[in-house]
Amino acid sequence: MSSGSLPALVKSVNHTSFTVDDLDRVLGFFTEGLGLPLLAKGPRDPAFIEKVTGVPGATVEVAFVQAPGHRIELFHYSSPTERRRHDIRPSDQGFAHVALDVTDFDRVIEAARGFKFEPIHAPLQVTSGPNAGSFAAYLRDPDGLTIEIIGPRAERMPAA
Repeated sequence: MSSGSLPALVKSVNHTSFTVDDLDRVLGFFTEGLGLPLLAKGPRDPAFIEKVTGVPGATVEVAFVQAPGHRIELFHYSSPTERRRHDIRPSDQGFAHVALDVTDFDRVIEAARGFKFEPIHAPLQVTSGPNAGSFAAYLRDPDGLTIEIIGPRAERMPAA
C-alpha cells in the first residue's frame, strides 16, 4: 500500500526491454538456452516507433519472450545507422538488468556460454536478503547486456 491516500496506479509489469545488436543470438539465449517461449518476432511500424521512442528514422525488429510471470522484449534497430555502444557498468546511472530465478545455476551458465554470455565473476552465495542461500552471478554478452541469475547449484557427481 502506498503511503498516500491514492490507490496504486500500476496494476502489473508489462515487460522489460533491452536494445541488442545481434537479435538472433540474444533471442537464442532466451529461447534455446533458457527454454523460454517466443511470443512474437517482427518489424514494427517505423512511424509509430519513431514517435514512441523519440528516435528519428528508427527502424526496428522486436521479439518478445515469456518468462514465468514476466515478458522480455528485445529491440534491434537497423536504423538510424549512427547508433552507439556504451560500456556501462553496474555503478553507472542508466544501467539495468533483469534477474532470473533459475532451477540449475550451473546448467544456465553452460548454456549461456553458447550464446556469448559470460559470468562476470564466479558464482557467489547470497548471504542476506530474500535470496539468502542461493547463488548469484551476472552474465554479460559482448554488447554489455547483463542478465543476473539466482538459484541453487545442483549437486554434481564427480566423473568416474
